[in-house]
Amino acid sequence: MRRILLDTHAFLWWLADDPQLGTKAREIIAEPRNSIFVSAASVWEISIKKQLGKLEAPCDLKNIIEDEGFIPLTIDPFHAEQAGNLPMHHRDPFDRMLIVQSQAEGLTLMTSDAAFKHYAVRTLPAR
Repeated sequence: MRRILLDTHAFLWWLADDPQLGTKAREIIAEPRNSIFVSAASVWEISIKKQLGKLEAPCDLKNIIEDEGFIPLTIDPFHAEQAGNLPMHHRDPFDRMLIVQSQAEGLTLMTSDAAFKHYAVRTLPAR
């Protein structure tokens, strides 16, 4: 059994059945024995980008996460403090939160973002 945190783009690719999400990544997400997490940071990022007109995505992500059988991952004060303490290899605050949550919760981060290699975080390719 694997415990996987989806990067925002991986979550969106899954929802849209986007071919950018690789075959192996799809198999991992679809495997019922795996626990798939979606961070509140991803929902926050999606909501902001939708409002700015930079992204089209479904509404009611909370229910979609539950319907997909994914596990919502909240942000707590420890996560917030640790995200602020990360080295500045990556300046995206949402990605910094995902890095910290992966580290703190013992999750593997599914992403196609090469910047994560600068941090002590386990990753799986989303492509």
